[in-house]
Amino acid sequence: MAKFNLIATAAFGIEAVVAREIKELGYENVVVENGRVTFTGNEEAICRSNLWLRCADRLYLKVGEFTATTFEELFQQVKALSWENYLPIDANFPVNAKSVKSKLFSLSDIQAISKKAVVESMKETYMQDWFEETGSKYPIMVSILKDKVTVSIDTSGVGLHKRGYREVGSEAPLKETLAAAMIKISRWRPDRALIDPFCGSGTIPIEAALIGRNIAPGLNRGFISEEWDMIPKELWKKVKKEAYEAIDHDIELNISGYDIDGRVTNIAMNNAIEAGVDDCIHFQRRSVNELSSKKKYGYIVCNPPYGERLSEKKEVENLYKEMGRVFTNLDTWSYYVITSHEEFQQCFCKKADKNRKLYNGRIKCYYYQYFGPRPPRRRE
Repeated sequence: MAKFNLIATAAFGIEAVVAREIKELGYENVVVENGRVTFTGNEEAICRSNLWLRCADRLYLKVGEFTATTFEELFQQVKALSWENYLPIDANFPVNAKSVKSKLFSLSDIQAISKKAVVESMKETYMQDWFEETGSKYPIMVSILKDKVTVSIDTSGVGLHKRGYREVGSEAPLKETLAAAMIKISRWRPDRALIDPFCGSGTIPIEAALIGRNIAPGLNRGFISEEWDMIPKELWKKVKKEAYEAIDHDIELNISGYDIDGRVTNIAMNNAIEAGVDDCIHFQRRSVNELSSKKKYGYIVCNPPYGERLSEKKEVENLYKEMGRVFTNLDTWSYYVITSHEEFQQCFCKKADKNRKLYNGRIKCYYYQYFGPRPPRRRE
């Protein structure tokens, strides 16, 4: 099998979580950068990473990297890349671009010139002047940061947050990848209770159940690279079969999702059914001031309203005060709260043990982490 340089893109703040996932999959040369993690792997790594990465946005295959400050440099260096190793004669290869702090900044020009360069390269490889592009899709990304150009091919297609279970969402849905990262950062373990008192469409409880049962997040969806000639269909079948065999059907999970809106808890249940985890999550219409549990040493992981609109700010601050009062009644529990509200800790009336900057879409948020006591060790 060939060795490829791969790029897993990630939301700012969770790159280290993605890197840990990649290392757990057994891949090498893992390097954390802003917004992405690079590593090396073969064709099977493309299949397994798409199937198993819970917190990455997309997986790209890096074709090349170079510096370019003129369009002529861009053209010649894109053309010089080994496109014959990736693109068959009938490949459909749309080109997208992004540019940050670089001399080349016109995205339409970057796209057009890069596309022409790839075509010129293919003319030399296949000895023909016109390409119908009727075959499988190989979306090319030309990304320029401070004049450094990274040329890659998207292996995922639809973003990895699209697990295939969320048909409909609530008003302000949390991305599945961020929800999974929040759970991973919390270090929740499947033998502990977990409650999301603002569950909305159920993303956090569902992602926890997928983690608890060791269900690969990509099992219910397809990937654009499944149609590529360079990855045998049998390899995809093998990797998916292994993922099905890895599911722990017998594990006992105690996961609950509550919301004051009964309509969205119904949506959450339907989403859990689609994800195949409805039997291990309890959804219920319940307000935060009704929160209680007889379990000890559990976890609260939640995404409460932020109060982004000025008219909602006072209402949300009162909600945070109520959360502070109610959560402290669960005195052995740990709490993990994401919000963009700068004064959350003052309203909650308790300083977090740890605070991490994360992005929910384009909204800068803080992930406030309150660590509960450790449970006593069991005697042998």
